[in-house]
Amino acid sequence: GTPQKYDPTFKGPIYDRGCTDIICCVLLVVAILGYVVVGVVGKNLSFFTLTSSSARARWCCWNSSAPPRRYGPAPPAFPKFPVESGPAAPPCPPPVQICVSKCPDRYMTYLTASGSAAALEYYRNFCTPEFKNSRKAPLEVLKDRECPAMLIPSTPLARRCFPAIQAKKGVIMVGNETTYDDGRGRRRNVTELLEGAKKANVVLETRQLAMKIFEDYTVSWYWIIIGLVIAMVASLIFIVLLRFLAGIMVWVMIVMVILVLGYGIFHCYMEYAKLKGEAGSDVSLTDLGFQTDLRVYLHLRQTWLAFLIILCVLELVIVLLLIFLRKRILIAIALIKEASRAVGHVMSSLLFPLCTFFLLCLCIAYWASTAVFLSTSNEAVYKVFNESACPFSGQTCQPETFNTSNVTKLCPDAQCLFAFYGGETAYHKYLVVLQFFNVFMFFWLANFVIALGQVTLAGAFASYYWAFKKPDDMPAFPLFSAFGRALRYHTGSLAFGSLVLAVVQVIRVTLEYLDHRLKAAENKFAKFLLSCLKCCFWCLEKFIKFLNRNAYIMIAIYGTNFCTSARNAFFLLMRNIIRVAVLDKVTDFLFFLGKLLIVGSVGILAFFFFTQRIKLVQDTAPPLNYYWVPILTVIVGSYLIAHGFFSVYGMCVDTLFLCFLEDLERNDGSAEKPYFMSQNLRKLLKKTNKGQPEA
Repeated sequence: GTPQKYDPTFKGPIYDRGCTDIICCVLLVVAILGYVVVGVVGKNLSFFTLTSSSARARWCCWNSSAPPRRYGPAPPAFPKFPVESGPAAPPCPPPVQICVSKCPDRYMTYLTASGSAAALEYYRNFCTPEFKNSRKAPLEVLKDRECPAMLIPSTPLARRCFPAIQAKKGVIMVGNETTYDDGRGRRRNVTELLEGAKKANVVLETRQLAMKIFEDYTVSWYWIIIGLVIAMVASLIFIVLLRFLAGIMVWVMIVMVILVLGYGIFHCYMEYAKLKGEAGSDVSLTDLGFQTDLRVYLHLRQTWLAFLIILCVLELVIVLLLIFLRKRILIAIALIKEASRAVGHVMSSLLFPLCTFFLLCLCIAYWASTAVFLSTSNEAVYKVFNESACPFSGQTCQPETFNTSNVTKLCPDAQCLFAFYGGETAYHKYLVVLQFFNVFMFFWLANFVIALGQVTLAGAFASYYWAFKKPDDMPAFPLFSAFGRALRYHTGSLAFGSLVLAVVQVIRVTLEYLDHRLKAAENKFAKFLLSCLKCCFWCLEKFIKFLNRNAYIMIAIYGTNFCTSARNAFFLLMRNIIRVAVLDKVTDFLFFLGKLLIVGSVGILAFFFFTQRIKLVQDTAPPLNYYWVPILTVIVGSYLIAHGFFSVYGMCVDTLFLCFLEDLERNDGSAEKPYFMSQNLRKLLKKTNKGQPEA
C-alpha cells in the first residue's frame, strides 16, 4: 500500500510485493506440460508423421481413369512411386487409386486392350503394382480391381488426372472425340464427364487468381511497407498531439453535436409549420396505422412534432450533462493529456504489442497444428464387403493377410475394402476429449498472453504515476521491470484470470456448436433457450474482460492476488461510476477519430498512388493485375497498426485513471500522505501537497 510517512526515496506502491495465486501457477504449468504431451502424441500418431519418411515420398494417389470426385486426397509431391501397404501406407485403398508417371492420352477399355500385347503393355502403366498375371481373365482382373475398366484422355491438374475436356466450335470434346466406350459395349456422350470435372475449373481459376495476387505482392511489397510505415508515424504523431489537442477535439465534438441537434430542431419545426393547412397532414399516426412506404409518414405534422420533441429532449439532456459534468470532462481530458506524457516517457511500450502478437501467433500455430495432428491420427479401418450372405460381413479385416484368411474360403466374393477412419484403441476413443482439451488450452494460453501484455503495460505506466518526481523517480527500464515483476510474482494471478475467461469462452463455443446442430430442429423452445444462453454468456464474457483488465491494473500497482485485485478494482470503479462513464466515452471518441483519420488518410493515399492518379509519381507506381490487393493490404495493416498504438494508449489511460482514483482515496496531500498526481491534475481539483515541493 501507500506509505504512512513521506520518504523522498520512495518509488511508489508498485515494488512491495510477493508471489500470488501459486496454486493457479502450478496448475498452468501442469496444463502446459499436458498440452505438450498431447501435441507430441498427436504428431507421432498423425498420418502426416507416419508418411513423412520414405513412405511420404512414395505416396501418390492419382486416379487414372475416372472423375476425381470419386476418390481420395491428392498426393503431396512426386508423380511416380509404387503404392505401399503396412502402417505407413496411405489411407486410400490401393485397388482404387494408383500412382502414374503420366496421365492417359487415349480412349481404351481393358476388354479391348487384353486382345493386343502392345495395348496391354500400355494399359499396364495404369494398373496396380500387384497386377502381374496378364493371362488372367478380364472379368477376374476387373473384379479384383487390379486395373481400371477404361481409360480416358486426361490432363494433370493438382496432382490428379482430369478428363481433357475442350470445346471446339461450341462442341464439348474429350481427346477430339464426342463419345466414348464405357467398357460395356455402349457409347456414351463426353458431356457425362463434365459433372466429374467441373470443379477442376474452379481449382484452376483459383490458382490463377492466387498467382496474380502473388505477382502483385512481388512488385508492390516495398510500397506496401512504405504505406505501413506512414501509418505508424501518423499514429505516433496523433498520440503525441493528444497532449496538446485533446481538449480542443473534445470540446469541438461537443459543440458540433449541440449544433447538429439544434439544426435538427430548426428543420423539424420548419417542416411542421410548412405542413399546416395541407390536406391529410393532420391525420394521426394511430389512425394511419403501419405503412410499408415510410415516406407517407413524412407528410404528417404529427411525425415532425414527434421528431421535434425527441430532439429537444436530447438537446436539453446534453446541455444539462455538460453543465453538471463539466468538471469531470475536464478531468478526463487532463488524464488523456497525462497519458500522452506517460507514453512519451515509456516509448518502448509502443513496440510491446509486437511481443504479444508474436506470442499469440505461437499459440495459434500450436493449436492449429495440434488440431490437424489429432484429426489425422485416425487409422484406416478396413471392413469385409460382399454381395452374397457371409457371416464375416462388416467385420474388420487386414488387406495384407485377407487373401490368405479363412474369409475368402468361406465367402469367395468377399473383399476387404476401406471403410472409414478411426480406431479401437483408448487413444482413438478419447480423441474428442483431446480436441476439446486442445481448444480449452488455446483459449487459456491466448488469454494468458493478453493478460501478460496488459499487466506489463499497466506496471510500466503505474511506475510513471507513482513516481513523485516525474520522470526522475522512474526506473531506468520501466517496461522490462514490469514484465519481470509480472512473470516472477504474478504468473498465478494471470493464469487465474485467464482461466475464468477461458471457461466462459469454451462454453460460448459449445453453445455455438449446439446452435449450429439445432438449426434444422423444429423445437422452438430449445432455440429460444439456446439464444438466451448465448446472449447471457456473451454479456458475461464482456463483463469478465472488463473486470480482468482492471484487476490486472490493480495487480500491477499493489501486487495483490487476483480475487482481491478484482474486488478492489470493481468497487473502486463503482464508487466513481460517473467519472468512469465520462472517461470511457471521451477516450472512445478520440480513438475512433484517430483510427478513422489514420486509416482513411493512408487508404486514400494508397488508392491514388496505386491507381496512378498522382501525376508526380505516376511512373513510379508498379503495374498491377488487381490494384485493390495492395490497397486493401495497406488499409488492413494501417488499422492493425493504429489499433496496436491506441491499445497501448488506452491501457495507459485506464491505468492512470485507477491510479488517480486510488491517489484521491488514499492520500490527502499532507506531508505523510502526499498526492502523486501531476501538478495539472492537482490544480484542476484544487489539491495541494502541503510542505512538499511541486512535481
